[in-house]
Amino acid sequence: MSCSSGSSRPESTGRHEQGGRPVTLRIALFALALAAPTVAGAQVVNDFPTEARADYVFGCMKSNGETQEVLSRCSCSIDVIATIIPYRRYEEASTFISMGLVTGEKGVLFRTSEESRAAIGDLRRAQAEAEIRCF
Repeated sequence: MSCSSGSSRPESTGRHEQGGRPVTLRIALFALALAAPTVAGAQVVNDFPTEARADYVFGCMKSNGETQEVLSRCSCSIDVIATIIPYRRYEEASTFISMGLVTGEKGVLFRTSEESRAAIGDLRRAQAEAEIRCF
Protein backbone atom coordinates (compact mmCIF):
# COMPACT_ATOMS: atom_id res chain seq x y z
CA MET A 1 0.00 0.00 0.00
CA SER A 2 1.42 3.39 -0.89
CA CYS A 3 0.55 6.69 0.65
CA SER A 4 1.73 9.72 -1.19
CA SER A 5 0.93 12.06 1.66
CA GLY A 6 3.34 10.34 3.98
CA SER A 7 0.57 9.53 6.43
CA SER A 8 0.69 6.27 8.32
CA ARG A 9 -3.05 5.77 7.95
CA PRO A 10 -4.10 2.95 5.61
CA GLU A 11 -6.13 3.92 2.53
CA SER A 12 -9.87 3.69 3.05
CA THR A 13 -12.28 2.14 0.59
CA GLY A 14 -15.08 4.38 1.84
CA ARG A 15 -16.00 6.63 4.73
CA HIS A 16 -17.61 4.81 7.62
CA GLU A 17 -20.28 6.16 9.90
CA GLN A 18 -21.25 5.13 13.39
CA GLY A 19 -22.87 1.84 12.35
CA GLY A 20 -19.75 0.69 10.50
CA ARG A 21 -21.48 0.70 7.10
CA PRO A 22 -19.80 2.57 4.29
CA VAL A 23 -21.54 5.78 3.23
CA THR A 24 -21.75 4.54 -0.36
CA LEU A 25 -23.69 1.45 0.77
CA ARG A 26 -26.13 3.63 2.71
CA ILE A 27 -26.59 5.88 -0.33
CA ALA A 28 -27.19 2.86 -2.56
CA LEU A 29 -29.79 1.45 -0.15
CA PHE A 30 -31.48 4.84 0.04
CA ALA A 31 -31.59 5.10 -3.76
CA LEU A 32 -33.04 1.60 -3.97
CA ALA A 33 -35.74 2.51 -1.47
CA LEU A 34 -36.65 5.57 -3.54
CA ALA A 35 -36.79 3.53 -6.75
CA ALA A 36 -39.08 0.83 -5.33
CA PRO A 37 -42.30 2.90 -5.48
CA THR A 38 -41.46 3.92 -9.06
CA VAL A 39 -41.13 0.29 -10.11
CA ALA A 40 -44.36 -0.61 -8.33
CA GLY A 41 -46.06 2.39 -9.96
CA ALA A 42 -44.88 1.23 -13.38
CA GLN A 43 -46.61 -2.09 -12.84
CA VAL A 44 -49.90 -0.34 -12.18
CA VAL A 45 -49.61 1.61 -15.44
CA ASN A 46 -48.60 -1.50 -17.35
CA ASP A 47 -51.35 -3.77 -16.05
CA PHE A 48 -52.63 -5.03 -19.41
CA PRO A 49 -52.13 -8.80 -19.75
CA THR A 50 -50.22 -10.00 -22.81
CA GLU A 51 -53.28 -11.88 -24.05
CA ALA A 52 -55.41 -8.70 -24.03
CA ARG A 53 -52.68 -6.80 -25.89
CA ALA A 54 -52.36 -9.56 -28.49
CA ASP A 55 -56.14 -9.73 -28.93
CA TYR A 56 -56.27 -5.97 -29.54
CA VAL A 57 -53.40 -6.13 -32.03
CA PHE A 58 -55.03 -9.02 -33.95
CA GLY A 59 -58.33 -7.13 -34.20
CA CYS A 60 -56.56 -3.92 -35.18
CA MET A 61 -54.62 -5.72 -37.91
CA LYS A 62 -57.79 -7.32 -39.27
CA SER A 63 -59.29 -3.84 -39.59
CA ASN A 64 -56.24 -2.04 -40.96
CA GLY A 65 -54.34 -4.63 -42.97
CA GLU A 66 -51.97 -7.43 -42.13
CA THR A 67 -48.59 -5.85 -42.82
CA GLN A 68 -45.50 -5.35 -40.70
CA GLU A 69 -46.16 -1.60 -40.61
CA VAL A 70 -49.72 -2.13 -39.35
CA LEU A 71 -48.42 -4.58 -36.72
CA SER A 72 -46.10 -1.88 -35.45
CA ARG A 73 -48.84 0.77 -35.45
CA CYS A 74 -51.36 -1.49 -33.73
CA SER A 75 -48.81 -2.46 -31.06
CA CYS A 76 -48.12 1.22 -30.51
CA SER A 77 -51.84 1.87 -30.23
CA ILE A 78 -52.48 -0.62 -27.41
CA ASP A 79 -49.36 0.61 -25.62
CA VAL A 80 -50.72 4.17 -25.69
CA ILE A 81 -54.15 3.02 -24.53
CA ALA A 82 -52.52 1.12 -21.66
CA THR A 83 -50.82 4.30 -20.48
CA ILE A 84 -54.07 6.27 -20.51
CA ILE A 85 -56.60 3.92 -18.91
CA PRO A 86 -56.12 1.00 -16.52
CA TYR A 87 -56.88 -2.50 -17.74
CA ARG A 88 -59.93 -2.79 -15.52
CA ARG A 89 -61.52 0.24 -17.24
CA TYR A 90 -60.55 -1.12 -20.67
CA GLU A 91 -62.18 -4.44 -19.80
CA GLU A 92 -65.36 -2.72 -18.55
CA ALA A 93 -65.67 -0.65 -21.72
CA SER A 94 -65.01 -3.66 -23.95
CA THR A 95 -67.68 -5.62 -22.10
CA PHE A 96 -70.21 -2.79 -22.40
CA ILE A 97 -69.50 -2.52 -26.13
CA SER A 98 -69.81 -6.28 -26.66
CA MET A 99 -72.96 -6.66 -24.57
CA GLY A 100 -74.46 -3.56 -26.16
CA LEU A 101 -74.56 -5.45 -29.44
CA VAL A 102 -77.21 -7.76 -27.99
CA THR A 103 -80.56 -6.82 -29.51
CA GLY A 104 -83.70 -5.99 -27.60
CA GLU A 105 -84.18 -5.22 -23.94
CA LYS A 106 -81.17 -7.24 -22.86
CA GLY A 107 -78.74 -4.98 -24.66
CA VAL A 108 -80.40 -1.67 -23.77
CA LEU A 109 -78.87 -1.53 -20.29
CA PHE A 110 -75.37 -1.92 -21.73
CA ARG A 111 -75.96 0.79 -24.31
CA THR A 112 -77.76 3.41 -22.25
CA SER A 113 -76.53 3.32 -18.64
CA GLU A 114 -74.43 6.20 -17.35
CA GLU A 115 -71.64 3.80 -16.34
CA SER A 116 -71.49 2.24 -19.80
CA ARG A 117 -71.37 5.65 -21.47
CA ALA A 118 -68.57 6.81 -19.16
CA ALA A 119 -66.48 3.66 -19.64
CA ILE A 120 -66.95 3.63 -23.41
CA GLY A 121 -66.17 7.35 -23.55
CA ASP A 122 -62.90 6.78 -21.66
CA LEU A 123 -61.92 4.02 -24.08
CA ARG A 124 -62.85 6.08 -27.15
CA ARG A 125 -60.75 9.03 -25.92
CA ALA A 126 -57.79 6.71 -25.30
CA GLN A 127 -58.23 5.19 -28.78
CA ALA A 128 -58.37 8.65 -30.35
CA GLU A 129 -55.11 9.62 -28.63
CA ALA A 130 -53.53 6.33 -29.75
CA GLU A 131 -54.60 6.99 -33.32
CA ILE A 132 -53.03 10.45 -33.26
CA ARG A 133 -49.75 9.11 -31.88
CA CYS A 134 -49.48 5.87 -33.84
CA PHE A 135 -51.29 6.19 -37.16
